[in-house]
Order: sequence, then structure tokens, then C-alpha cells
Amino acid sequence: MSLTALIIDDEPLARQELQYLLERVGGVEVLAQGTNGIEAVELIRTHKPDVVFLDVQMPGLDGFAVLKKLLDRKVPMPQVVFATAFNQYAVRAFEVNAIDYLLKPFDRKRVMQTIEKAQARVVGPGEPASPSLETGAKLDALLKLVEEQSHAQAPKPNTGKVVVRAQSRLLLVDQKEICFASIEGGTISVVTSTVEGHSNCRTLEELMDQLDPEAFWRAHRSFVVNIQHIREVVPWFKSSYQLRMDDPKKTEIPVSRAQTKRLRELFNL
Repeated sequence: MSLTALIIDDEPLARQELQYLLERVGGVEVLAQGTNGIEAVELIRTHKPDVVFLDVQMPGLDGFAVLKKLLDRKVPMPQVVFATAFNQYAVRAFEVNAIDYLLKPFDRKRVMQTIEKAQARVVGPGEPASPSLETGAKLDALLKLVEEQSHAQAPKPNTGKVVVRAQSRLLLVDQKEICFASIEGGTISVVTSTVEGHSNCRTLEELMDQLDPEAFWRAHRSFVVNIQHIREVVPWFKSSYQLRMDDPKKTEIPVSRAQTKRLRELFNL
């Protein structure tokens, strides 16, 4: 059974990778791709796909907010597969009864399993539709989740200090001293000119909530940098850049293609 699909992700490479894997797996016709939540709502309304591969974290509207918009506008809900680089979003995906989630980088076998799930749930000719009670339960779960997320994202008091765990100690570090923070394997590392440790935050988004948005910049999905601690902008392959920081190791941090425009604006490149 062939499925129609949309791919919504703000990262071009992620969209290309998923498109390629879907073509390899077969049985899926990708009708269009979108780069943000606003485009997602309009594409879903226009194309009415069987399934949407929806990035959780996007500028403007995140994946959960996209579904909230669809509900508000009474747009028929497609099957949803959340794509994310962070494991904790898997739990939220199933709280809203998404059919599945895919962790980045994508795995061909995992994509194939997801497509099989989606195909099994598509209503064929002459088959009964899903019970309306099930649909109502999904919508209630989603609305509850969006409400909880909105409360969680309410502005928090900014003390100017960040807790860093280093050598079995909890240090209160002035955020001005932070050179950069990075995430790998679900652990956030924080680097200053004198200290390297770990944050208790679960995601870089959570850490960013504690930091001055005028001073800190999400240069890459895995890195947050303090603009004042950038020592050098290094031209890299295919019009990309790296940032050489002023920490003792002179760490080089990649700038994602999506953030290249922001880099040029910051330093008039």
C-alpha cells in the first residue's frame, strides 16, 4: 500500500537524508517538504497527506504547536511521525498518540518499521474508520500536552548564574564566563576559561532559558556559544564556517548552514 507523505524539518540535510531513505524503503510518495511550522500547517491543509514526518524543534512553531494549530483550524489530522535528536521527546510523541518517532541521525531499518506501522493504520476501501472516541482521546491528550508545555516555557527569573557540576562540586558560574556549551549523548558540557563541567539541564533549550539571549547564540544544534568568547571565524568547506573559541583548548565549533546568515549578520561578513 502506497502512502503520501510530507517532510517538515528546518535542516536541509535532515530533509534530504529522510527523503533518500524513504525512496530506498519504497511505498511512500513525498508530496512536498517544509522548513518550518507555519509552512507545515499550510502544506498539511493543502495536500492532506497520509503521514507527516514532523521535526519537533523548529523556529516559530515547534512540532507540538503545529498539531495545536491543525486542531484549532479543524484541519483533518494525518498520521504523525516526530523526528528529533533527543530521546525525551519520544515520550511526548506517544502522549499525543503519534504513530512513531525517529531519532536523528535516521536509520534505514527504523524508517522501514515506521512505514510499516503507518501502512497498517491507513483505512483501506470498504474498511471501517477508526472509532471517534479514539480520535477524541488523542485530541484531549494533545491539548493537555500543549498547555503543560506553554507553562513550562514561561519566562524564568535570570540570576546571572549557572550551576555547573565539576569534580563532585556544584559551582555557581557567572554566565559571562561561559565560553560555550555542547550536548552529546544527552549530556550537556559547559566550558569556561577555568572550568569544564556538566549542566543539570536536559536539553540545550532548557539551558538557553537561563542565559542572556543577547550574549548566547545557538550556532549549531549541538552547540551554544557566548558571542563575546569567539576568538576567530574560520572559513570552512563549501561556504561553511567554524568558530574558534577563546577557551584554553581553542575549541573549534561548527556553524550549521541554517545559522550562516546569522553569523554574517553578527560580524558583517
